[in-house]
Amino acid sequence: MTRSAHLFYKWLGFVIAVLIAGAGTILGVVEEAPLQHVIFFTAATVALVLWGWHHFSIRWVYKQDEIGLESAQRQDAESPAADRTAIGQAGGRAEGQVDRQDGGQDGGQDGEANESGGFVRNLLYRLRAILIGIALLAILFLILTATVDGFFTARNVFASIILVILLALAVALNRYVTTNKSAYIGVTVLVGLFIVGSLIVDGFFSAINFKSMLVFAAFLGLACLGQTLVVLLGGLDLSIPFIIGSANIALAYLFGIEGLPNWLAVLIILGLGACIGAVTGFLSFRLQGQALIVSLGVGFAVAGGTQIVTSIGTRYAGNVHGAVPGWLTNIAAMNGETFGLKVPPVILIWIVVAVLLIIAMRNTVYGRNLYALGGSRTAARRLSISERKYWVGVYTISGFIAAMTGSLLLGWSGSGFIGVGNPYLFTTLAAVVIGGTSLLGGWGGYGFTVIGVLVLQVLTSFLVGIGLNYEGQQFVFGLLIIPLVALYARSPHIRNQI
Repeated sequence: MTRSAHLFYKWLGFVIAVLIAGAGTILGVVEEAPLQHVIFFTAATVALVLWGWHHFSIRWVYKQDEIGLESAQRQDAESPAADRTAIGQAGGRAEGQVDRQDGGQDGGQDGEANESGGFVRNLLYRLRAILIGIALLAILFLILTATVDGFFTARNVFASIILVILLALAVALNRYVTTNKSAYIGVTVLVGLFIVGSLIVDGFFSAINFKSMLVFAAFLGLACLGQTLVVLLGGLDLSIPFIIGSANIALAYLFGIEGLPNWLAVLIILGLGACIGAVTGFLSFRLQGQALIVSLGVGFAVAGGTQIVTSIGTRYAGNVHGAVPGWLTNIAAMNGETFGLKVPPVILIWIVVAVLLIIAMRNTVYGRNLYALGGSRTAARRLSISERKYWVGVYTISGFIAAMTGSLLLGWSGSGFIGVGNPYLFTTLAAVVIGGTSLLGGWGGYGFTVIGVLVLQVLTSFLVGIGLNYEGQQFVFGLLIIPLVALYARSPHIRNQI
């Protein structure tokens, strides 16, 4: 490492330590913390940041320089013209020695200035992603300051600095993570959101808020299960929200029919959801490349047909009112209990389903064949893997899980509403993308989707906590999805999957 580069890195670490410690000091003064605590934590923060900067940054840069030097020396040694070049350079040094002595001082100063300027330019180019991300976060902070009353406080500024540092660290280390890159980035974002939410939103770290986030995450996670399997094959299922809404009002309608057992009504809805998924899978397989449009058309038809049937003899089109069984309410409601514990069963249902699916996808023939088919259809065909069987199968599972999600949402709300599935139209895709599952198929899995679901839910809870409206939440979701997709940048090119 050159002297200018070493000085730059050293002073950059000092500036970062001062900024972090200064933000903490301001927050301590605003919160009226004891003076001795403020002084102690300020000094400790500066010391820890400087130690960490020197240990992980400067030493790492030195190591990279050594690796680069060894690589250059190895290339020179392997070059056929290395000896001739060395002889020519030796002669040139002998002939130009006097000239360098005459202009050594001025040339050395100009060289150091050019070297320093070139180093800074190269560093800015390498860190362009971090700088652009910081600029976008600064713009987002200004927008929130202008739209949310009382948002600009010392605590919020400090929390934003922490989030910037975490995301910058994630971007800087992203290129050196070779396995489970999406999980690394997702967990980093999740931890950052938890820290920022705990600092900014009162009660964010409370048990009741945890329960609320897990309940809504369970609904979204179940809805994303089928979408993940479909995406692993390279398809898309936009019928999920329509099946959720249709199952919601259809089950409420069946509960109102006298003489029909409740358990039978649930089985009918789940069976119909699976049948609709199978039809979607068969049609989209026959019309290869049109899965998005086919699933959207089937979804519209199912939603419209369900409203026609359930609205016969009533004026409440799209809404069905009736008595929901207590056992279904207990499963999905916030005040539900599991074996006497104040934990809604829907959370445990999601956890069990997620664990079983993750294990099955990695340790069963069905799961391995699914990955093989999504990665290369030609190779899977040569291995006698039936593409039609798996394609129709994943859409059937998607329809079944969507119907189950709509049934559980009925227990949560207490009445049927056709639009209950609308928020899941793009949030299921967003969770899959944020988790890192490739939309080209063959890479990812439900474990990554779980991380994406948690990120979306924690972010939603945070935005609601600071008072941001629905339109603002959609704006932030878009800003989150775009850079995360750019960060992953690890999906194999489509030409490698044909």
